[in-house]
Amino acid sequence: MNFKTLHWGEFTQNIKVTVFRDTEKAKSPYLILNHGRPVASEMSKFTRARYSQNSRYFVSLGFVVFVPTRVGYGETGGPDMETSGQQCDFSTEYDRPFANAADQVATVLSHAKMLPYVDPTRGLVVGQSFGGTTAMALSTRELPGLAGAVNFAGGAGGNPTTRPENPCYPHRIEKLFEDYGSKAKVPTIWLYSENDRFWGPALPKKWFDAFVKGGGKGKFVPLPPHGRDGHGIFSANPEAWKPAFEAFLREVGF
Repeated sequence: MNFKTLHWGEFTQNIKVTVFRDTEKAKSPYLILNHGRPVASEMSKFTRARYSQNSRYFVSLGFVVFVPTRVGYGETGGPDMETSGQQCDFSTEYDRPFANAADQVATVLSHAKMLPYVDPTRGLVVGQSFGGTTAMALSTRELPGLAGAVNFAGGAGGNPTTRPENPCYPHRIEKLFEDYGSKAKVPTIWLYSENDRFWGPALPKKWFDAFVKGGGKGKFVPLPPHGRDGHGIFSANPEAWKPAFEAFLREVGF
């Protein structure tokens, strides 16, 4: 597919997209589920994004789920368009990587809305980790039928091994979220485990407050600790977040 990206101009790359749906339903609202970004040492192990268990849960709630594996990852391959530069270097910047991710997702949606089983008048964007921040970037876009954005453990620049609870330049991430808040067009929900070793317990709330300060609408939901690192609670303990997620669905009209 063709799409435009910040600093890349016109770009052509086939993106692998996994679709989960109830084939007995004529049409369903869409849900685009955005994957995270592993630390550099794990990038080569990335395969195709699926989140099969949670995707099937979303289908049970009435959605058709699209899980794109973005450019630079797994089976899609291609250049790494989402790098923020050398980790913790002064040149580290976050706006461009998330803009590039959001451009890809918006292009996927432009294709998805033409499918006969998709109701393009209603939908959600959801994301885990890097994908959670991507969902916030998408909340600022004029996307067809978008009713809300869901951020699971969103952030950038973290490494639970070398810099636990201390991501690179967190004030830059705070500024990014404040900017998203000034442009956000839909309600949001933010869900973070209390023992997230990428960000720690304090920074996510600070980022959420910056988003609201900028003008964004949202709810922050602290989730319980999970294991040694709650960053992966989206997949590891869905029962912890399902009540808040389902309440959010009702609030935005599903």
